[in-house]
Amino acid sequence: MGVSYSPIKLFGQPKMAALLVLGFASGLPYFLTSRTLQAWMTTSGVDLATIGMFSLVALPYSLKFLWAPLLDRYIPPFLGRRRGWIFILQLVLMIAIGAMMFRNPTRSIQLIAINALVIAFVSATYDIAFDAYRTDVLEHREMGAGASMGVLGYRLALILTGSLALILADSIPWPMVYAIMAGTLLLPMIATFRAPEPVLKDKGPQSLRDAVILPFGEFFQRVGPARAFAILGFIVLYKLSDYLAAAMATPFLLEIGFTQTQIGAIQGGIGMVTTIVGTLAGGLVVARLGINRSLWVFGLLQAASNLMYYLLAVVGQNTALLTTAMIVENFCTGLVTAGFVAFLMSLCSVRFSATQYALLSSLMSFSRDLLTSRSGEIAESTGWPSYFLITLAAGVPGLLLLPIFAPWNKDQPLGAAEHTGAVTNADGDQETPRAGTEVR
Repeated sequence: MGVSYSPIKLFGQPKMAALLVLGFASGLPYFLTSRTLQAWMTTSGVDLATIGMFSLVALPYSLKFLWAPLLDRYIPPFLGRRRGWIFILQLVLMIAIGAMMFRNPTRSIQLIAINALVIAFVSATYDIAFDAYRTDVLEHREMGAGASMGVLGYRLALILTGSLALILADSIPWPMVYAIMAGTLLLPMIATFRAPEPVLKDKGPQSLRDAVILPFGEFFQRVGPARAFAILGFIVLYKLSDYLAAAMATPFLLEIGFTQTQIGAIQGGIGMVTTIVGTLAGGLVVARLGINRSLWVFGLLQAASNLMYYLLAVVGQNTALLTTAMIVENFCTGLVTAGFVAFLMSLCSVRFSATQYALLSSLMSFSRDLLTSRSGEIAESTGWPSYFLITLAAGVPGLLLLPIFAPWNKDQPLGAAEHTGAVTNADGDQETPRAGTEVR
């Protein structure tokens, strides 16, 4: 008996609409404390050294696992365990972003730094709450689609804050731009009230000590020590091929003769669209194939997509080949994002999803930030064609670990947590939806 997933029914569920809007709130603050804020400071005459120091504002995103247990342990007095935190953090975010309208880079750069740090901290905490909500509200076959809707909302917010905000700043003062950006959070706040709340069958941690310690013990006991370490290694290695290629993509393209305008137009236009399309397609593939088979297929496609960069390195400057390379790479990146996020969610117990997801995703950041730090030296010593063949080979170790915990003949990873998708809807009724499935 097979299971077929209707795309309309799968993506048309109320929970998917909620994830889209809540994902938008997750992405909104990021550029407002980085790229867009840098533009405001630059046009205000702030020196480059000071602007460069503002990169430290992003530190809370890397350290958020430290306070993630608080969101598993404490339950707000309204809207439930997950939506309660989401609403509170949306409100604080709106106030913090709105407060930027009272700042002036030429007179109060310290206050801007403090304000930006507060926004980043609250935003990182919101990401904890949103990741936990997304994990808890979905059943296994829905996780790819849920991941894709969250990513779509996030990227729409990046377009708003990274492009529209700059366009507005040419017509109105920067403080008003930030006030408008803060106002856009009203829609996610309204959506939070209508969104379904995940059902917690078992009690969450009853003390802060339990919230810190039990997630580790529960994960290793459920998965098994040997398989757990294989999974942790896989998380570090799975996207290494993609990270290595991305780390050197821009220097490579500039060096072989493409202009910044060409790169920016193709990456920002075609690249953004194909990433979104790939992410949505990945969600549907996960629903049809299951998480395990999706990891196999996406992993192979991800590594193979680096062959396009290898061809560019051999052929040289070729606009048609560059466009094709960007389409293939970004589409495969979207597929991998949907499958990998679904995999991470499947490993998290509903009791501790805030803490476990924050910890597992921090391992992914380790691969991105640390293991790619020597990529420039490797490229210099090997040359571009050999470098991109190395990035292709870097995808192999992660794939070799898949049989240990994600065998092809199983839908879900071995040791995956239970995820029924049971929710309490806006009317207070409990339901366990299976929308999007047709049994054949």
